[in-house]
Amino acid sequence: MKIPSPIAKRRSRIVIIPLIDIMFFLLASFMMVSLQMSRTENIKVQLPSASEAQQDYRPNMVNVAVDKSGAVWLEKREISLAELGLVLSNRFAADTNLPVYISGDRDTLHGDMVKVYQTIRAAGIQNVAFMTDNKGQ
Repeated sequence: MKIPSPIAKRRSRIVIIPLIDIMFFLLASFMMVSLQMSRTENIKVQLPSASEAQQDYRPNMVNVAVDKSGAVWLEKREISLAELGLVLSNRFAADTNLPVYISGDRDTLHGDMVKVYQTIRAAGIQNVAFMTDNKGQ
């Protein structure tokens, strides 16, 4: 004969609803943080403004910057024009649709920008664009 216990039995169970809520919160937080991350590896230059500028980001883009003194920078590393041509021709051989963005300081001389542009075109790259600031003046 079984004698019932005066203490009620509690059945254990696994509640997953709070776990789902936490996972959705973590997923949303990760998505918001990843949207704020910028992969642009370039030196800081004061870009000229243009009224028609649009945001354009591609994960495989190459950023070339020219500072006020005319020094050329490739991904936060100062480089000569000959080295730039060699690096870009090697990257162009791997990806023929390679986009290159040139950013120059507002006070950079036009001749320095033209030299960089000619070096990029001599490497065979056709997708060349100039970065501008989209603030109207």
